Amino acid sequence: MRDTIRSVGPALTVVLSLLGTQAGRAASPGNGIYTPPPLSLYGQLPSVADPVVSPAGDRVAYVERQDDHRYIAVFDVATRKPVAATLVGATKVRSLRWYDDHRLLIVYSATAYPPFGAIGSRDEWVMLESWNITSNRLRPIRMHDDHYQTMDAVSGSMSVRQVDGQAALFVSGTYLHADQYLPALFRVDLQHQDTRLIAEGGTHGADWAVAGDGLIAASYDYHASGNDQGRWVLRVRRGGRMRQVADGTSRYAPPYIVGFTQAEQSLLMAFDTPAGWVWKPLRLADDTWGPPLAAGGTFYEVIRDRLTGQVVGGVQDPLRPRPVFFDPALQSRWSLIRQVYAGERVTLVSHSDDFNEFLIHVFGPRDGDTYLLIDWRTLEVTRVGRAYRGLSTFATVRRIEYQTSDGLQVSGFLTLPPGRPARGLSLVVMPHGGPAASDDGSFDWWAQALASRGYAVLQVNYRGSDTTPALLRAGYGQWGRKMQTDLSDGVRYVVGRGIADPQRVCIVGASYGGYAALAGVTLQHGIYRCAVSVAGVADPAAFLRRTSNRMFTTENLSTRYWERFLGVTGPDDPRLAAISPLAHAAAVTVPVLLIHGRNDVVVPYSQSAQMLQALRRAGKSARLVSLPGEDHWLSHGATREQMLRAIVDFLERHDPPAGVSGTAGAR
Repeated sequence: MRDTIRSVGPALTVVLSLLGTQAGRAASPGNGIYTPPPLSLYGQLPSVADPVVSPAGDRVAYVERQDDHRYIAVFDVATRKPVAATLVGATKVRSLRWYDDHRLLIVYSATAYPPFGAIGSRDEWVMLESWNITSNRLRPIRMHDDHYQTMDAVSGSMSVRQVDGQAALFVSGTYLHADQYLPALFRVDLQHQDTRLIAEGGTHGADWAVAGDGLIAASYDYHASGNDQGRWVLRVRRGGRMRQVADGTSRYAPPYIVGFTQAEQSLLMAFDTPAGWVWKPLRLADDTWGPPLAAGGTFYEVIRDRLTGQVVGGVQDPLRPRPVFFDPALQSRWSLIRQVYAGERVTLVSHSDDFNEFLIHVFGPRDGDTYLLIDWRTLEVTRVGRAYRGLSTFATVRRIEYQTSDGLQVSGFLTLPPGRPARGLSLVVMPHGGPAASDDGSFDWWAQALASRGYAVLQVNYRGSDTTPALLRAGYGQWGRKMQTDLSDGVRYVVGRGIADPQRVCIVGASYGGYAALAGVTLQHGIYRCAVSVAGVADPAAFLRRTSNRMFTTENLSTRYWERFLGVTGPDDPRLAAISPLAHAAAVTVPVLLIHGRNDVVVPYSQSAQMLQALRRAGKSARLVSLPGEDHWLSHGATREQMLRAIVDFLERHDPPAGVSGTAGAR
């Protein structure tokens, strides 16, 4: 099979190369005049989002935006003609999955209070609908069982298995037990519209592994609080019963189920170790542990067989996504794709059940921001669409590496304004949220928009980012401390190479990045001439207290997670005052813009409202832009554009890009 792939390689290379010449390109000065695209093209929701290829590989479904309307659309790959479409409007579609070749699962969310009179604050609830493509009928999927009080919400993993020749959906939901909602596993038969609760979790950290035959092969429980705090238990099916085979204790990072190995011989479990996460196989034949997978054998994203849950590969290195398949033939296919798109950022988005169709996303100077479907049987390449229709030129994204002031090696990305030499530019530092997340050099509508207005944009994977286990662990206890100076060290690096003007630097961020923006002008001084915080944490003590209140106890995994990064032992720890922007509002000497969604259930709106009050009491220049009906993730196009326009207006007023005029009019 590998020989066949090699023989068709040159032909496929020609086909893909020709296709690539028709895609978007990096912006170039051309005749010396660069006209930026309207901001609305960046602020809009994507024209094509969440594409997924059907199990047979003959159809592709995706969320499509046409003008002000959003649809879920399906097209036939062979004819390249639409098959069906359904209007979704303002529904916050989070992902699409195929149940079988004729039914699509729509995962969406809504901000609401708990149902059934349950006690609790507003939250973002994830729900499901099924769409029969043939009959064009939408049905909500109810997590219901006559013997239990349940919620119509998804709380964890979803998987499809083939049982007695029919597809069956297994979903982690919730049920009421002893006045608290706990995880439960539901089996959903869409053909007969039947839903049954088949397993009850005993703890908030319950999970299950469903084998290819539709039976529960393993169950897992984690005690986040109580007398057994930190204890985990793994059970496997033996003789029709679940029997405990392993247990342990982990206060901060409990192990979790990854999936099955080939032929379901072992169950892979992930364990946190000083060297990072490792995978260990539990042999199901005798309940013994095999040796951990070798270095590099774990992945930050797993590729599974859709109907069995078997792990067939994964993706390594979030900065340079590199799918690794255990099957040499599949690995050869991906290697060929990488050769064709050398110099571009290529990610695997979806695949058919037989892996003969690969749906990929390509971003780079030659191919822009495009989804493509590759058929390995016919060598045909089908353009699914550009993620942002109307954007045909893109700012150049350059990877950088530098040493921090204490000698730590960190990396990041610099997005450069089109049509301008990279000398003496105005710089916007844009730290990512998380903090256990990362910037990877992929298309970033926010960074691209600012670059189109003449700003260089610096995105740093500071300590605490999840690019490597070592970098993540280096962030523990460094919130507002070295995580902050990693950013200013990045400014020093860019300025030292003459790329940016040290007098023209602002900081803009969202979520944790919003905290970093506020910390940059309260805990640090003389670096930034303005700051923008979008849904940022201003008062870490109040944020930590709210986390505990939402969980009804201070002893919970979420609170411990934040305490680990903050370097404190609770919301009353006096060390929090030293890293609180709210407590240091009087130290601000530059203009501050706050932006926050009213429906934010992650970082409450009150964080920005209280920061505004503190800044105004101190006589500082500050403004708060409220985004009505918006959540933490900026899920609506209108408010995304409102946010983007507010930021650009603010930056151009307080830090106009060096050597650029007339950008404010290009709206």
